[in-house]
Amino acid sequence: MKKWLLLALMLLPSLALAEETPTLDSGDTAWMMMSAALVLLMTPAGLALFYGGMTRSKNVLNTYAMVFMAFMVAFVAWIVAGYSVAFGNGGGLQSFMGGFDNMFLNGIKWNDLSGTYPTYVFVVFQGTFAAITVAIASGSVIERIKFSTWLVFVAIWTIVVYAPVTHMVWGGDGALLFDAGALDFAGGTVVHMNGGLAGLVLAVLVGKRKGFAKVAMKPMSVMLTALGGALLWFGWFGFNGGSAFGANSVAGLAYLTTALAPAAAAITWVLIEYVVYKKATLLGGVSGLVAGLVAITPAAGFVDVSGAFIVGVLGSAIAFFGVDVLKKKLAYDDSLDAFGIHFLAGLWGALATGFLAVNDQDLLWDGPLKATGDRMGQVMVQLESILVVGLFTLVGTVVVYYIASALTGGGRVDEETEEIGLDETVHGEKVINL
Repeated sequence: MKKWLLLALMLLPSLALAEETPTLDSGDTAWMMMSAALVLLMTPAGLALFYGGMTRSKNVLNTYAMVFMAFMVAFVAWIVAGYSVAFGNGGGLQSFMGGFDNMFLNGIKWNDLSGTYPTYVFVVFQGTFAAITVAIASGSVIERIKFSTWLVFVAIWTIVVYAPVTHMVWGGDGALLFDAGALDFAGGTVVHMNGGLAGLVLAVLVGKRKGFAKVAMKPMSVMLTALGGALLWFGWFGFNGGSAFGANSVAGLAYLTTALAPAAAAITWVLIEYVVYKKATLLGGVSGLVAGLVAITPAAGFVDVSGAFIVGVLGSAIAFFGVDVLKKKLAYDDSLDAFGIHFLAGLWGALATGFLAVNDQDLLWDGPLKATGDRMGQVMVQLESILVVGLFTLVGTVVVYYIASALTGGGRVDEETEEIGLDETVHGEKVINL
């Protein structure tokens, strides 16, 4: 009896350690693998079709290729250094970056865990976020940026701009905006403000399309855009639901808000459009859908049903203002409205998170609202995150564009190429061969 008691006492420390050691959960692992696949679908299928359908027929394939190849290049850049800068160990500037110790995933083993699922799955999941963020920016400069310049820009921007922003918001203890208590459930600042503002900066630097605001630039196929929008919505359930990092109740909340907000937003856009123009267009409905998805992204796991409804409706109205009023007033050529929809709706969603987040300790992960119930303090933190990300993206995108432009002999195609169209001149292909 004494021997068994002594053995039990000897085993107690190891048993306690085993309880503290993370263990793999097959349900969480399956959900995160599926979520990563859904988010992957959003770029080379959803966003590519969404953008491609809105482009003039002579540039459809180029537009698709810009989004398609942006995913490929950005994901490789993410593995090479992006993940390390965003989530790695050993950074000397911990507030802004994670360092370069985990380049090429150095130091990460195949059986390492991120919570209750493999770290490699987390790497892939976050890599799909990096890829769609820079792909969003392409919509602002289609039909006139050089394909080579674009690909070089994607590679550098993913590491130099996207990864540090990701670290500041989601990098854990020591990261600037994470420590401040900023709430961004799935990427309002990290993805949509970041990509949308980068698009506007590129549009200004590259210049307007020839004939902009003088000749009609009609979309090739609204049906393709609608199909792309539907695929985006489908993939967005992985985008937001996967950001709960497990098959749990928070993921269920994100699922609900990701269904409700865009539905309310699509209705809102169509109603505004009908009041203003006496037309209810399919393109408007799909644009409202995407605006609602963008707006709910930072708030998806923090707001209740009423909050999701408000976020979707106002996000759509703000995006409509950006697309239909602000762009005309300021006369910038944001070709496919990456800034008007992604930046403005993302900005609203980030702020709305502070105003509308449910004060529930089991939902909030940090911030003044969680710590002391200080809602206005949370709003101010959200505003801080908007300003920091906006400034960093603005400066970083300018620098990266000039580097990419210098490496490729200028960032814009010549007039003849632009006139003929980039499908034939750059890729030697046509969208339809008759």
